[in-house]
Amino acid sequence: MLILWKLTTMRQHVFIVSDGTGRTAKQSLKAALVQFESTKVQYYVRPNVRSEHQILEIIAEVHKIKGLIIHTLVSKKLRHLILEQGRLYDFPTIDLMGPLLAQLSNHFENTPTEKPGIFNTINKAYFQRIEAIEYTLRHDDGQRVEELNKANIVLLGVSRTFKTPLSFYMANKGWRVANVPIILGIPIPDIVYEIPSERVFCLTTTSNRLAVLRQARDKHLGGLTGNYSYPSYVKEELNYALGIFRTHPNWSIVNVTNKPIEEISSEILSTLRKK
Repeated sequence: MLILWKLTTMRQHVFIVSDGTGRTAKQSLKAALVQFESTKVQYYVRPNVRSEHQILEIIAEVHKIKGLIIHTLVSKKLRHLILEQGRLYDFPTIDLMGPLLAQLSNHFENTPTEKPGIFNTINKAYFQRIEAIEYTLRHDDGQRVEELNKANIVLLGVSRTFKTPLSFYMANKGWRVANVPIILGIPIPDIVYEIPSERVFCLTTTSNRLAVLRQARDKHLGGLTGNYSYPSYVKEELNYALGIFRTHPNWSIVNVTNKPIEEISSEILSTLRKK
């Protein structure tokens, strides 16, 4: 109960971003918050936002205190920038103006000034996520390696280093993720070395922890996995994988030991931002 109480009383941070006064978004937020009586919200208004530089400064603020953005920007370019940066920094963005402009554009059979194709832009986040999930599904566990160059992120790792669950977690956030298994004695596909190094992430863990995970898998399969879970084999395969990882020093190595999927994803996104 104590944990639940802390969750419901934790202060949430909302940034209102507008190319005007921000009054419209502020009124909308207040009306919506009536439905969340137990939630404490601190909001910050950022008015007269007209440039990419201003957007990037606000993005840094939001990321620092783990907030979200509500915006009423009419600029297609700036709305797209907020959408992409929110995805990269892993926080929600809510577009109040875009859907309204889209519906009016559709009803009037006309487009707002200098906003061609606005409806597709508004739906970009949705279609991006669907495309990412479909791509990730088709490229799980080393499938269709000839299309790896289309991935935003490529994961390498031995079995049971969370490649698949991590792939689909990040796909649901709009990232096209492919994962390639590393198996003792089998070289990885040559195309992996052609992928830009900032997109490749190598997952590793400790041999003891991996052996425990594999033993659970072996038990589930009725002991039919051979030496798959033997501590000596696990250690040898991890060393083989590390040898491959070190052939390309610009690849990022991520230790997944005892980390939840969310933390591993955040670590990968942090590295992407730096690169």
